[in-house]
Amino acid sequence: MVFEAVEALLTEHADLERRLADPAIHADQATARKVGRRYAELQRVVAAYGTWRQLNDDLEAARELAGEDAGFAEEAERLSAQHADAEERLRLLLLPRDPLADKNVLLEIKAGEGGAESALFAGDLLRMYDRYAERRGWRTETLEVAESELGGIKSVTLAVKGKGGGATGGELDETPYSRLRFEGGVHRVQRVPVTESQGRIHTSAAGVLVLPEAEDIDVDIAEKDLRIDVFRSSGPGGQSVNTTDSAVRITHVPTGIVVSCQNEKSQLQNREQALRILRARLLAIAQEQADAETAAARRSQVRTVDRSERVRTYNFPQNRITDHRVGFTAYNLDQVLDGELDPVIGALVEADQAERLAALENQPG
Repeated sequence: MVFEAVEALLTEHADLERRLADPAIHADQATARKVGRRYAELQRVVAAYGTWRQLNDDLEAARELAGEDAGFAEEAERLSAQHADAEERLRLLLLPRDPLADKNVLLEIKAGEGGAESALFAGDLLRMYDRYAERRGWRTETLEVAESELGGIKSVTLAVKGKGGGATGGELDETPYSRLRFEGGVHRVQRVPVTESQGRIHTSAAGVLVLPEAEDIDVDIAEKDLRIDVFRSSGPGGQSVNTTDSAVRITHVPTGIVVSCQNEKSQLQNREQALRILRARLLAIAQEQADAETAAARRSQVRTVDRSERVRTYNFPQNRITDHRVGFTAYNLDQVLDGELDPVIGALVEADQAERLAALENQPG
């Protein structure tokens, strides 16, 4: 059992409690918020450790009594099961915490190989994530979308916002990032397209990129580093949908990142939307540079939207969904596309936790 880290975390928790009790810290709201978040994280560890320790004491007492009176054996068995559950929860809470765990996310969905069918599938993915967010009580906001001629989507950026506090505890507190971070990659679809006259099954692909949404305090963007251009919005086929220069294109000169937004009628609104996307991309880059694991995870998302580089397959003829990373397969594709994504994501969460727990257990010392 790896509990060596508990003592250090209990000490850190007590230190943060003293800092938060000092009125001086609240003069700097950014610092106070950061300390408060860390204190809340550690509060879960403190509570879980207290529960585990109490159950440990109760279990020892029950086993001692059961040795003298067999009537206490059932109570000892019940406490043993509770103790095991408490131990597992504490082990999960001791895993290194993802610094982005509390973030909302931006989902970028792009049509790939497959032409019009790929764009239609990208639209299906957008609806799936919209419905999944609705089921979890999260809010969604479409920041930018480019539609195709047949009603599909060439590309879309969807913001997903919500609070944590879910049942799993630990790092995975049911925040948008904690769940949707596993969605990055190439999603492949196999079905008969609406444009297919002979009933043949086609394979197409769409790419999903997951970006943690940055706050102002996360990324400092200097105005001098931005080149901002305005132009007239246009819709599918190039027709004008706006007679004023309301669309905005922002270029971040140091990195070369370009973001365009034209969904809103106001130039100011489009500028704010573009800045949100830019901040998220810059945060992802900064995190890559600071954390090799994050860099590897991001590279594993979408390199090219090629059908062969898939993380998941949606097979319509068999109503089957398969996640190739963990070997998850289910025959309820219709329900998944209606937003019932939790079983799929849950399998990815469990595999990720098991891998990191094994790494923690195998650390020297």
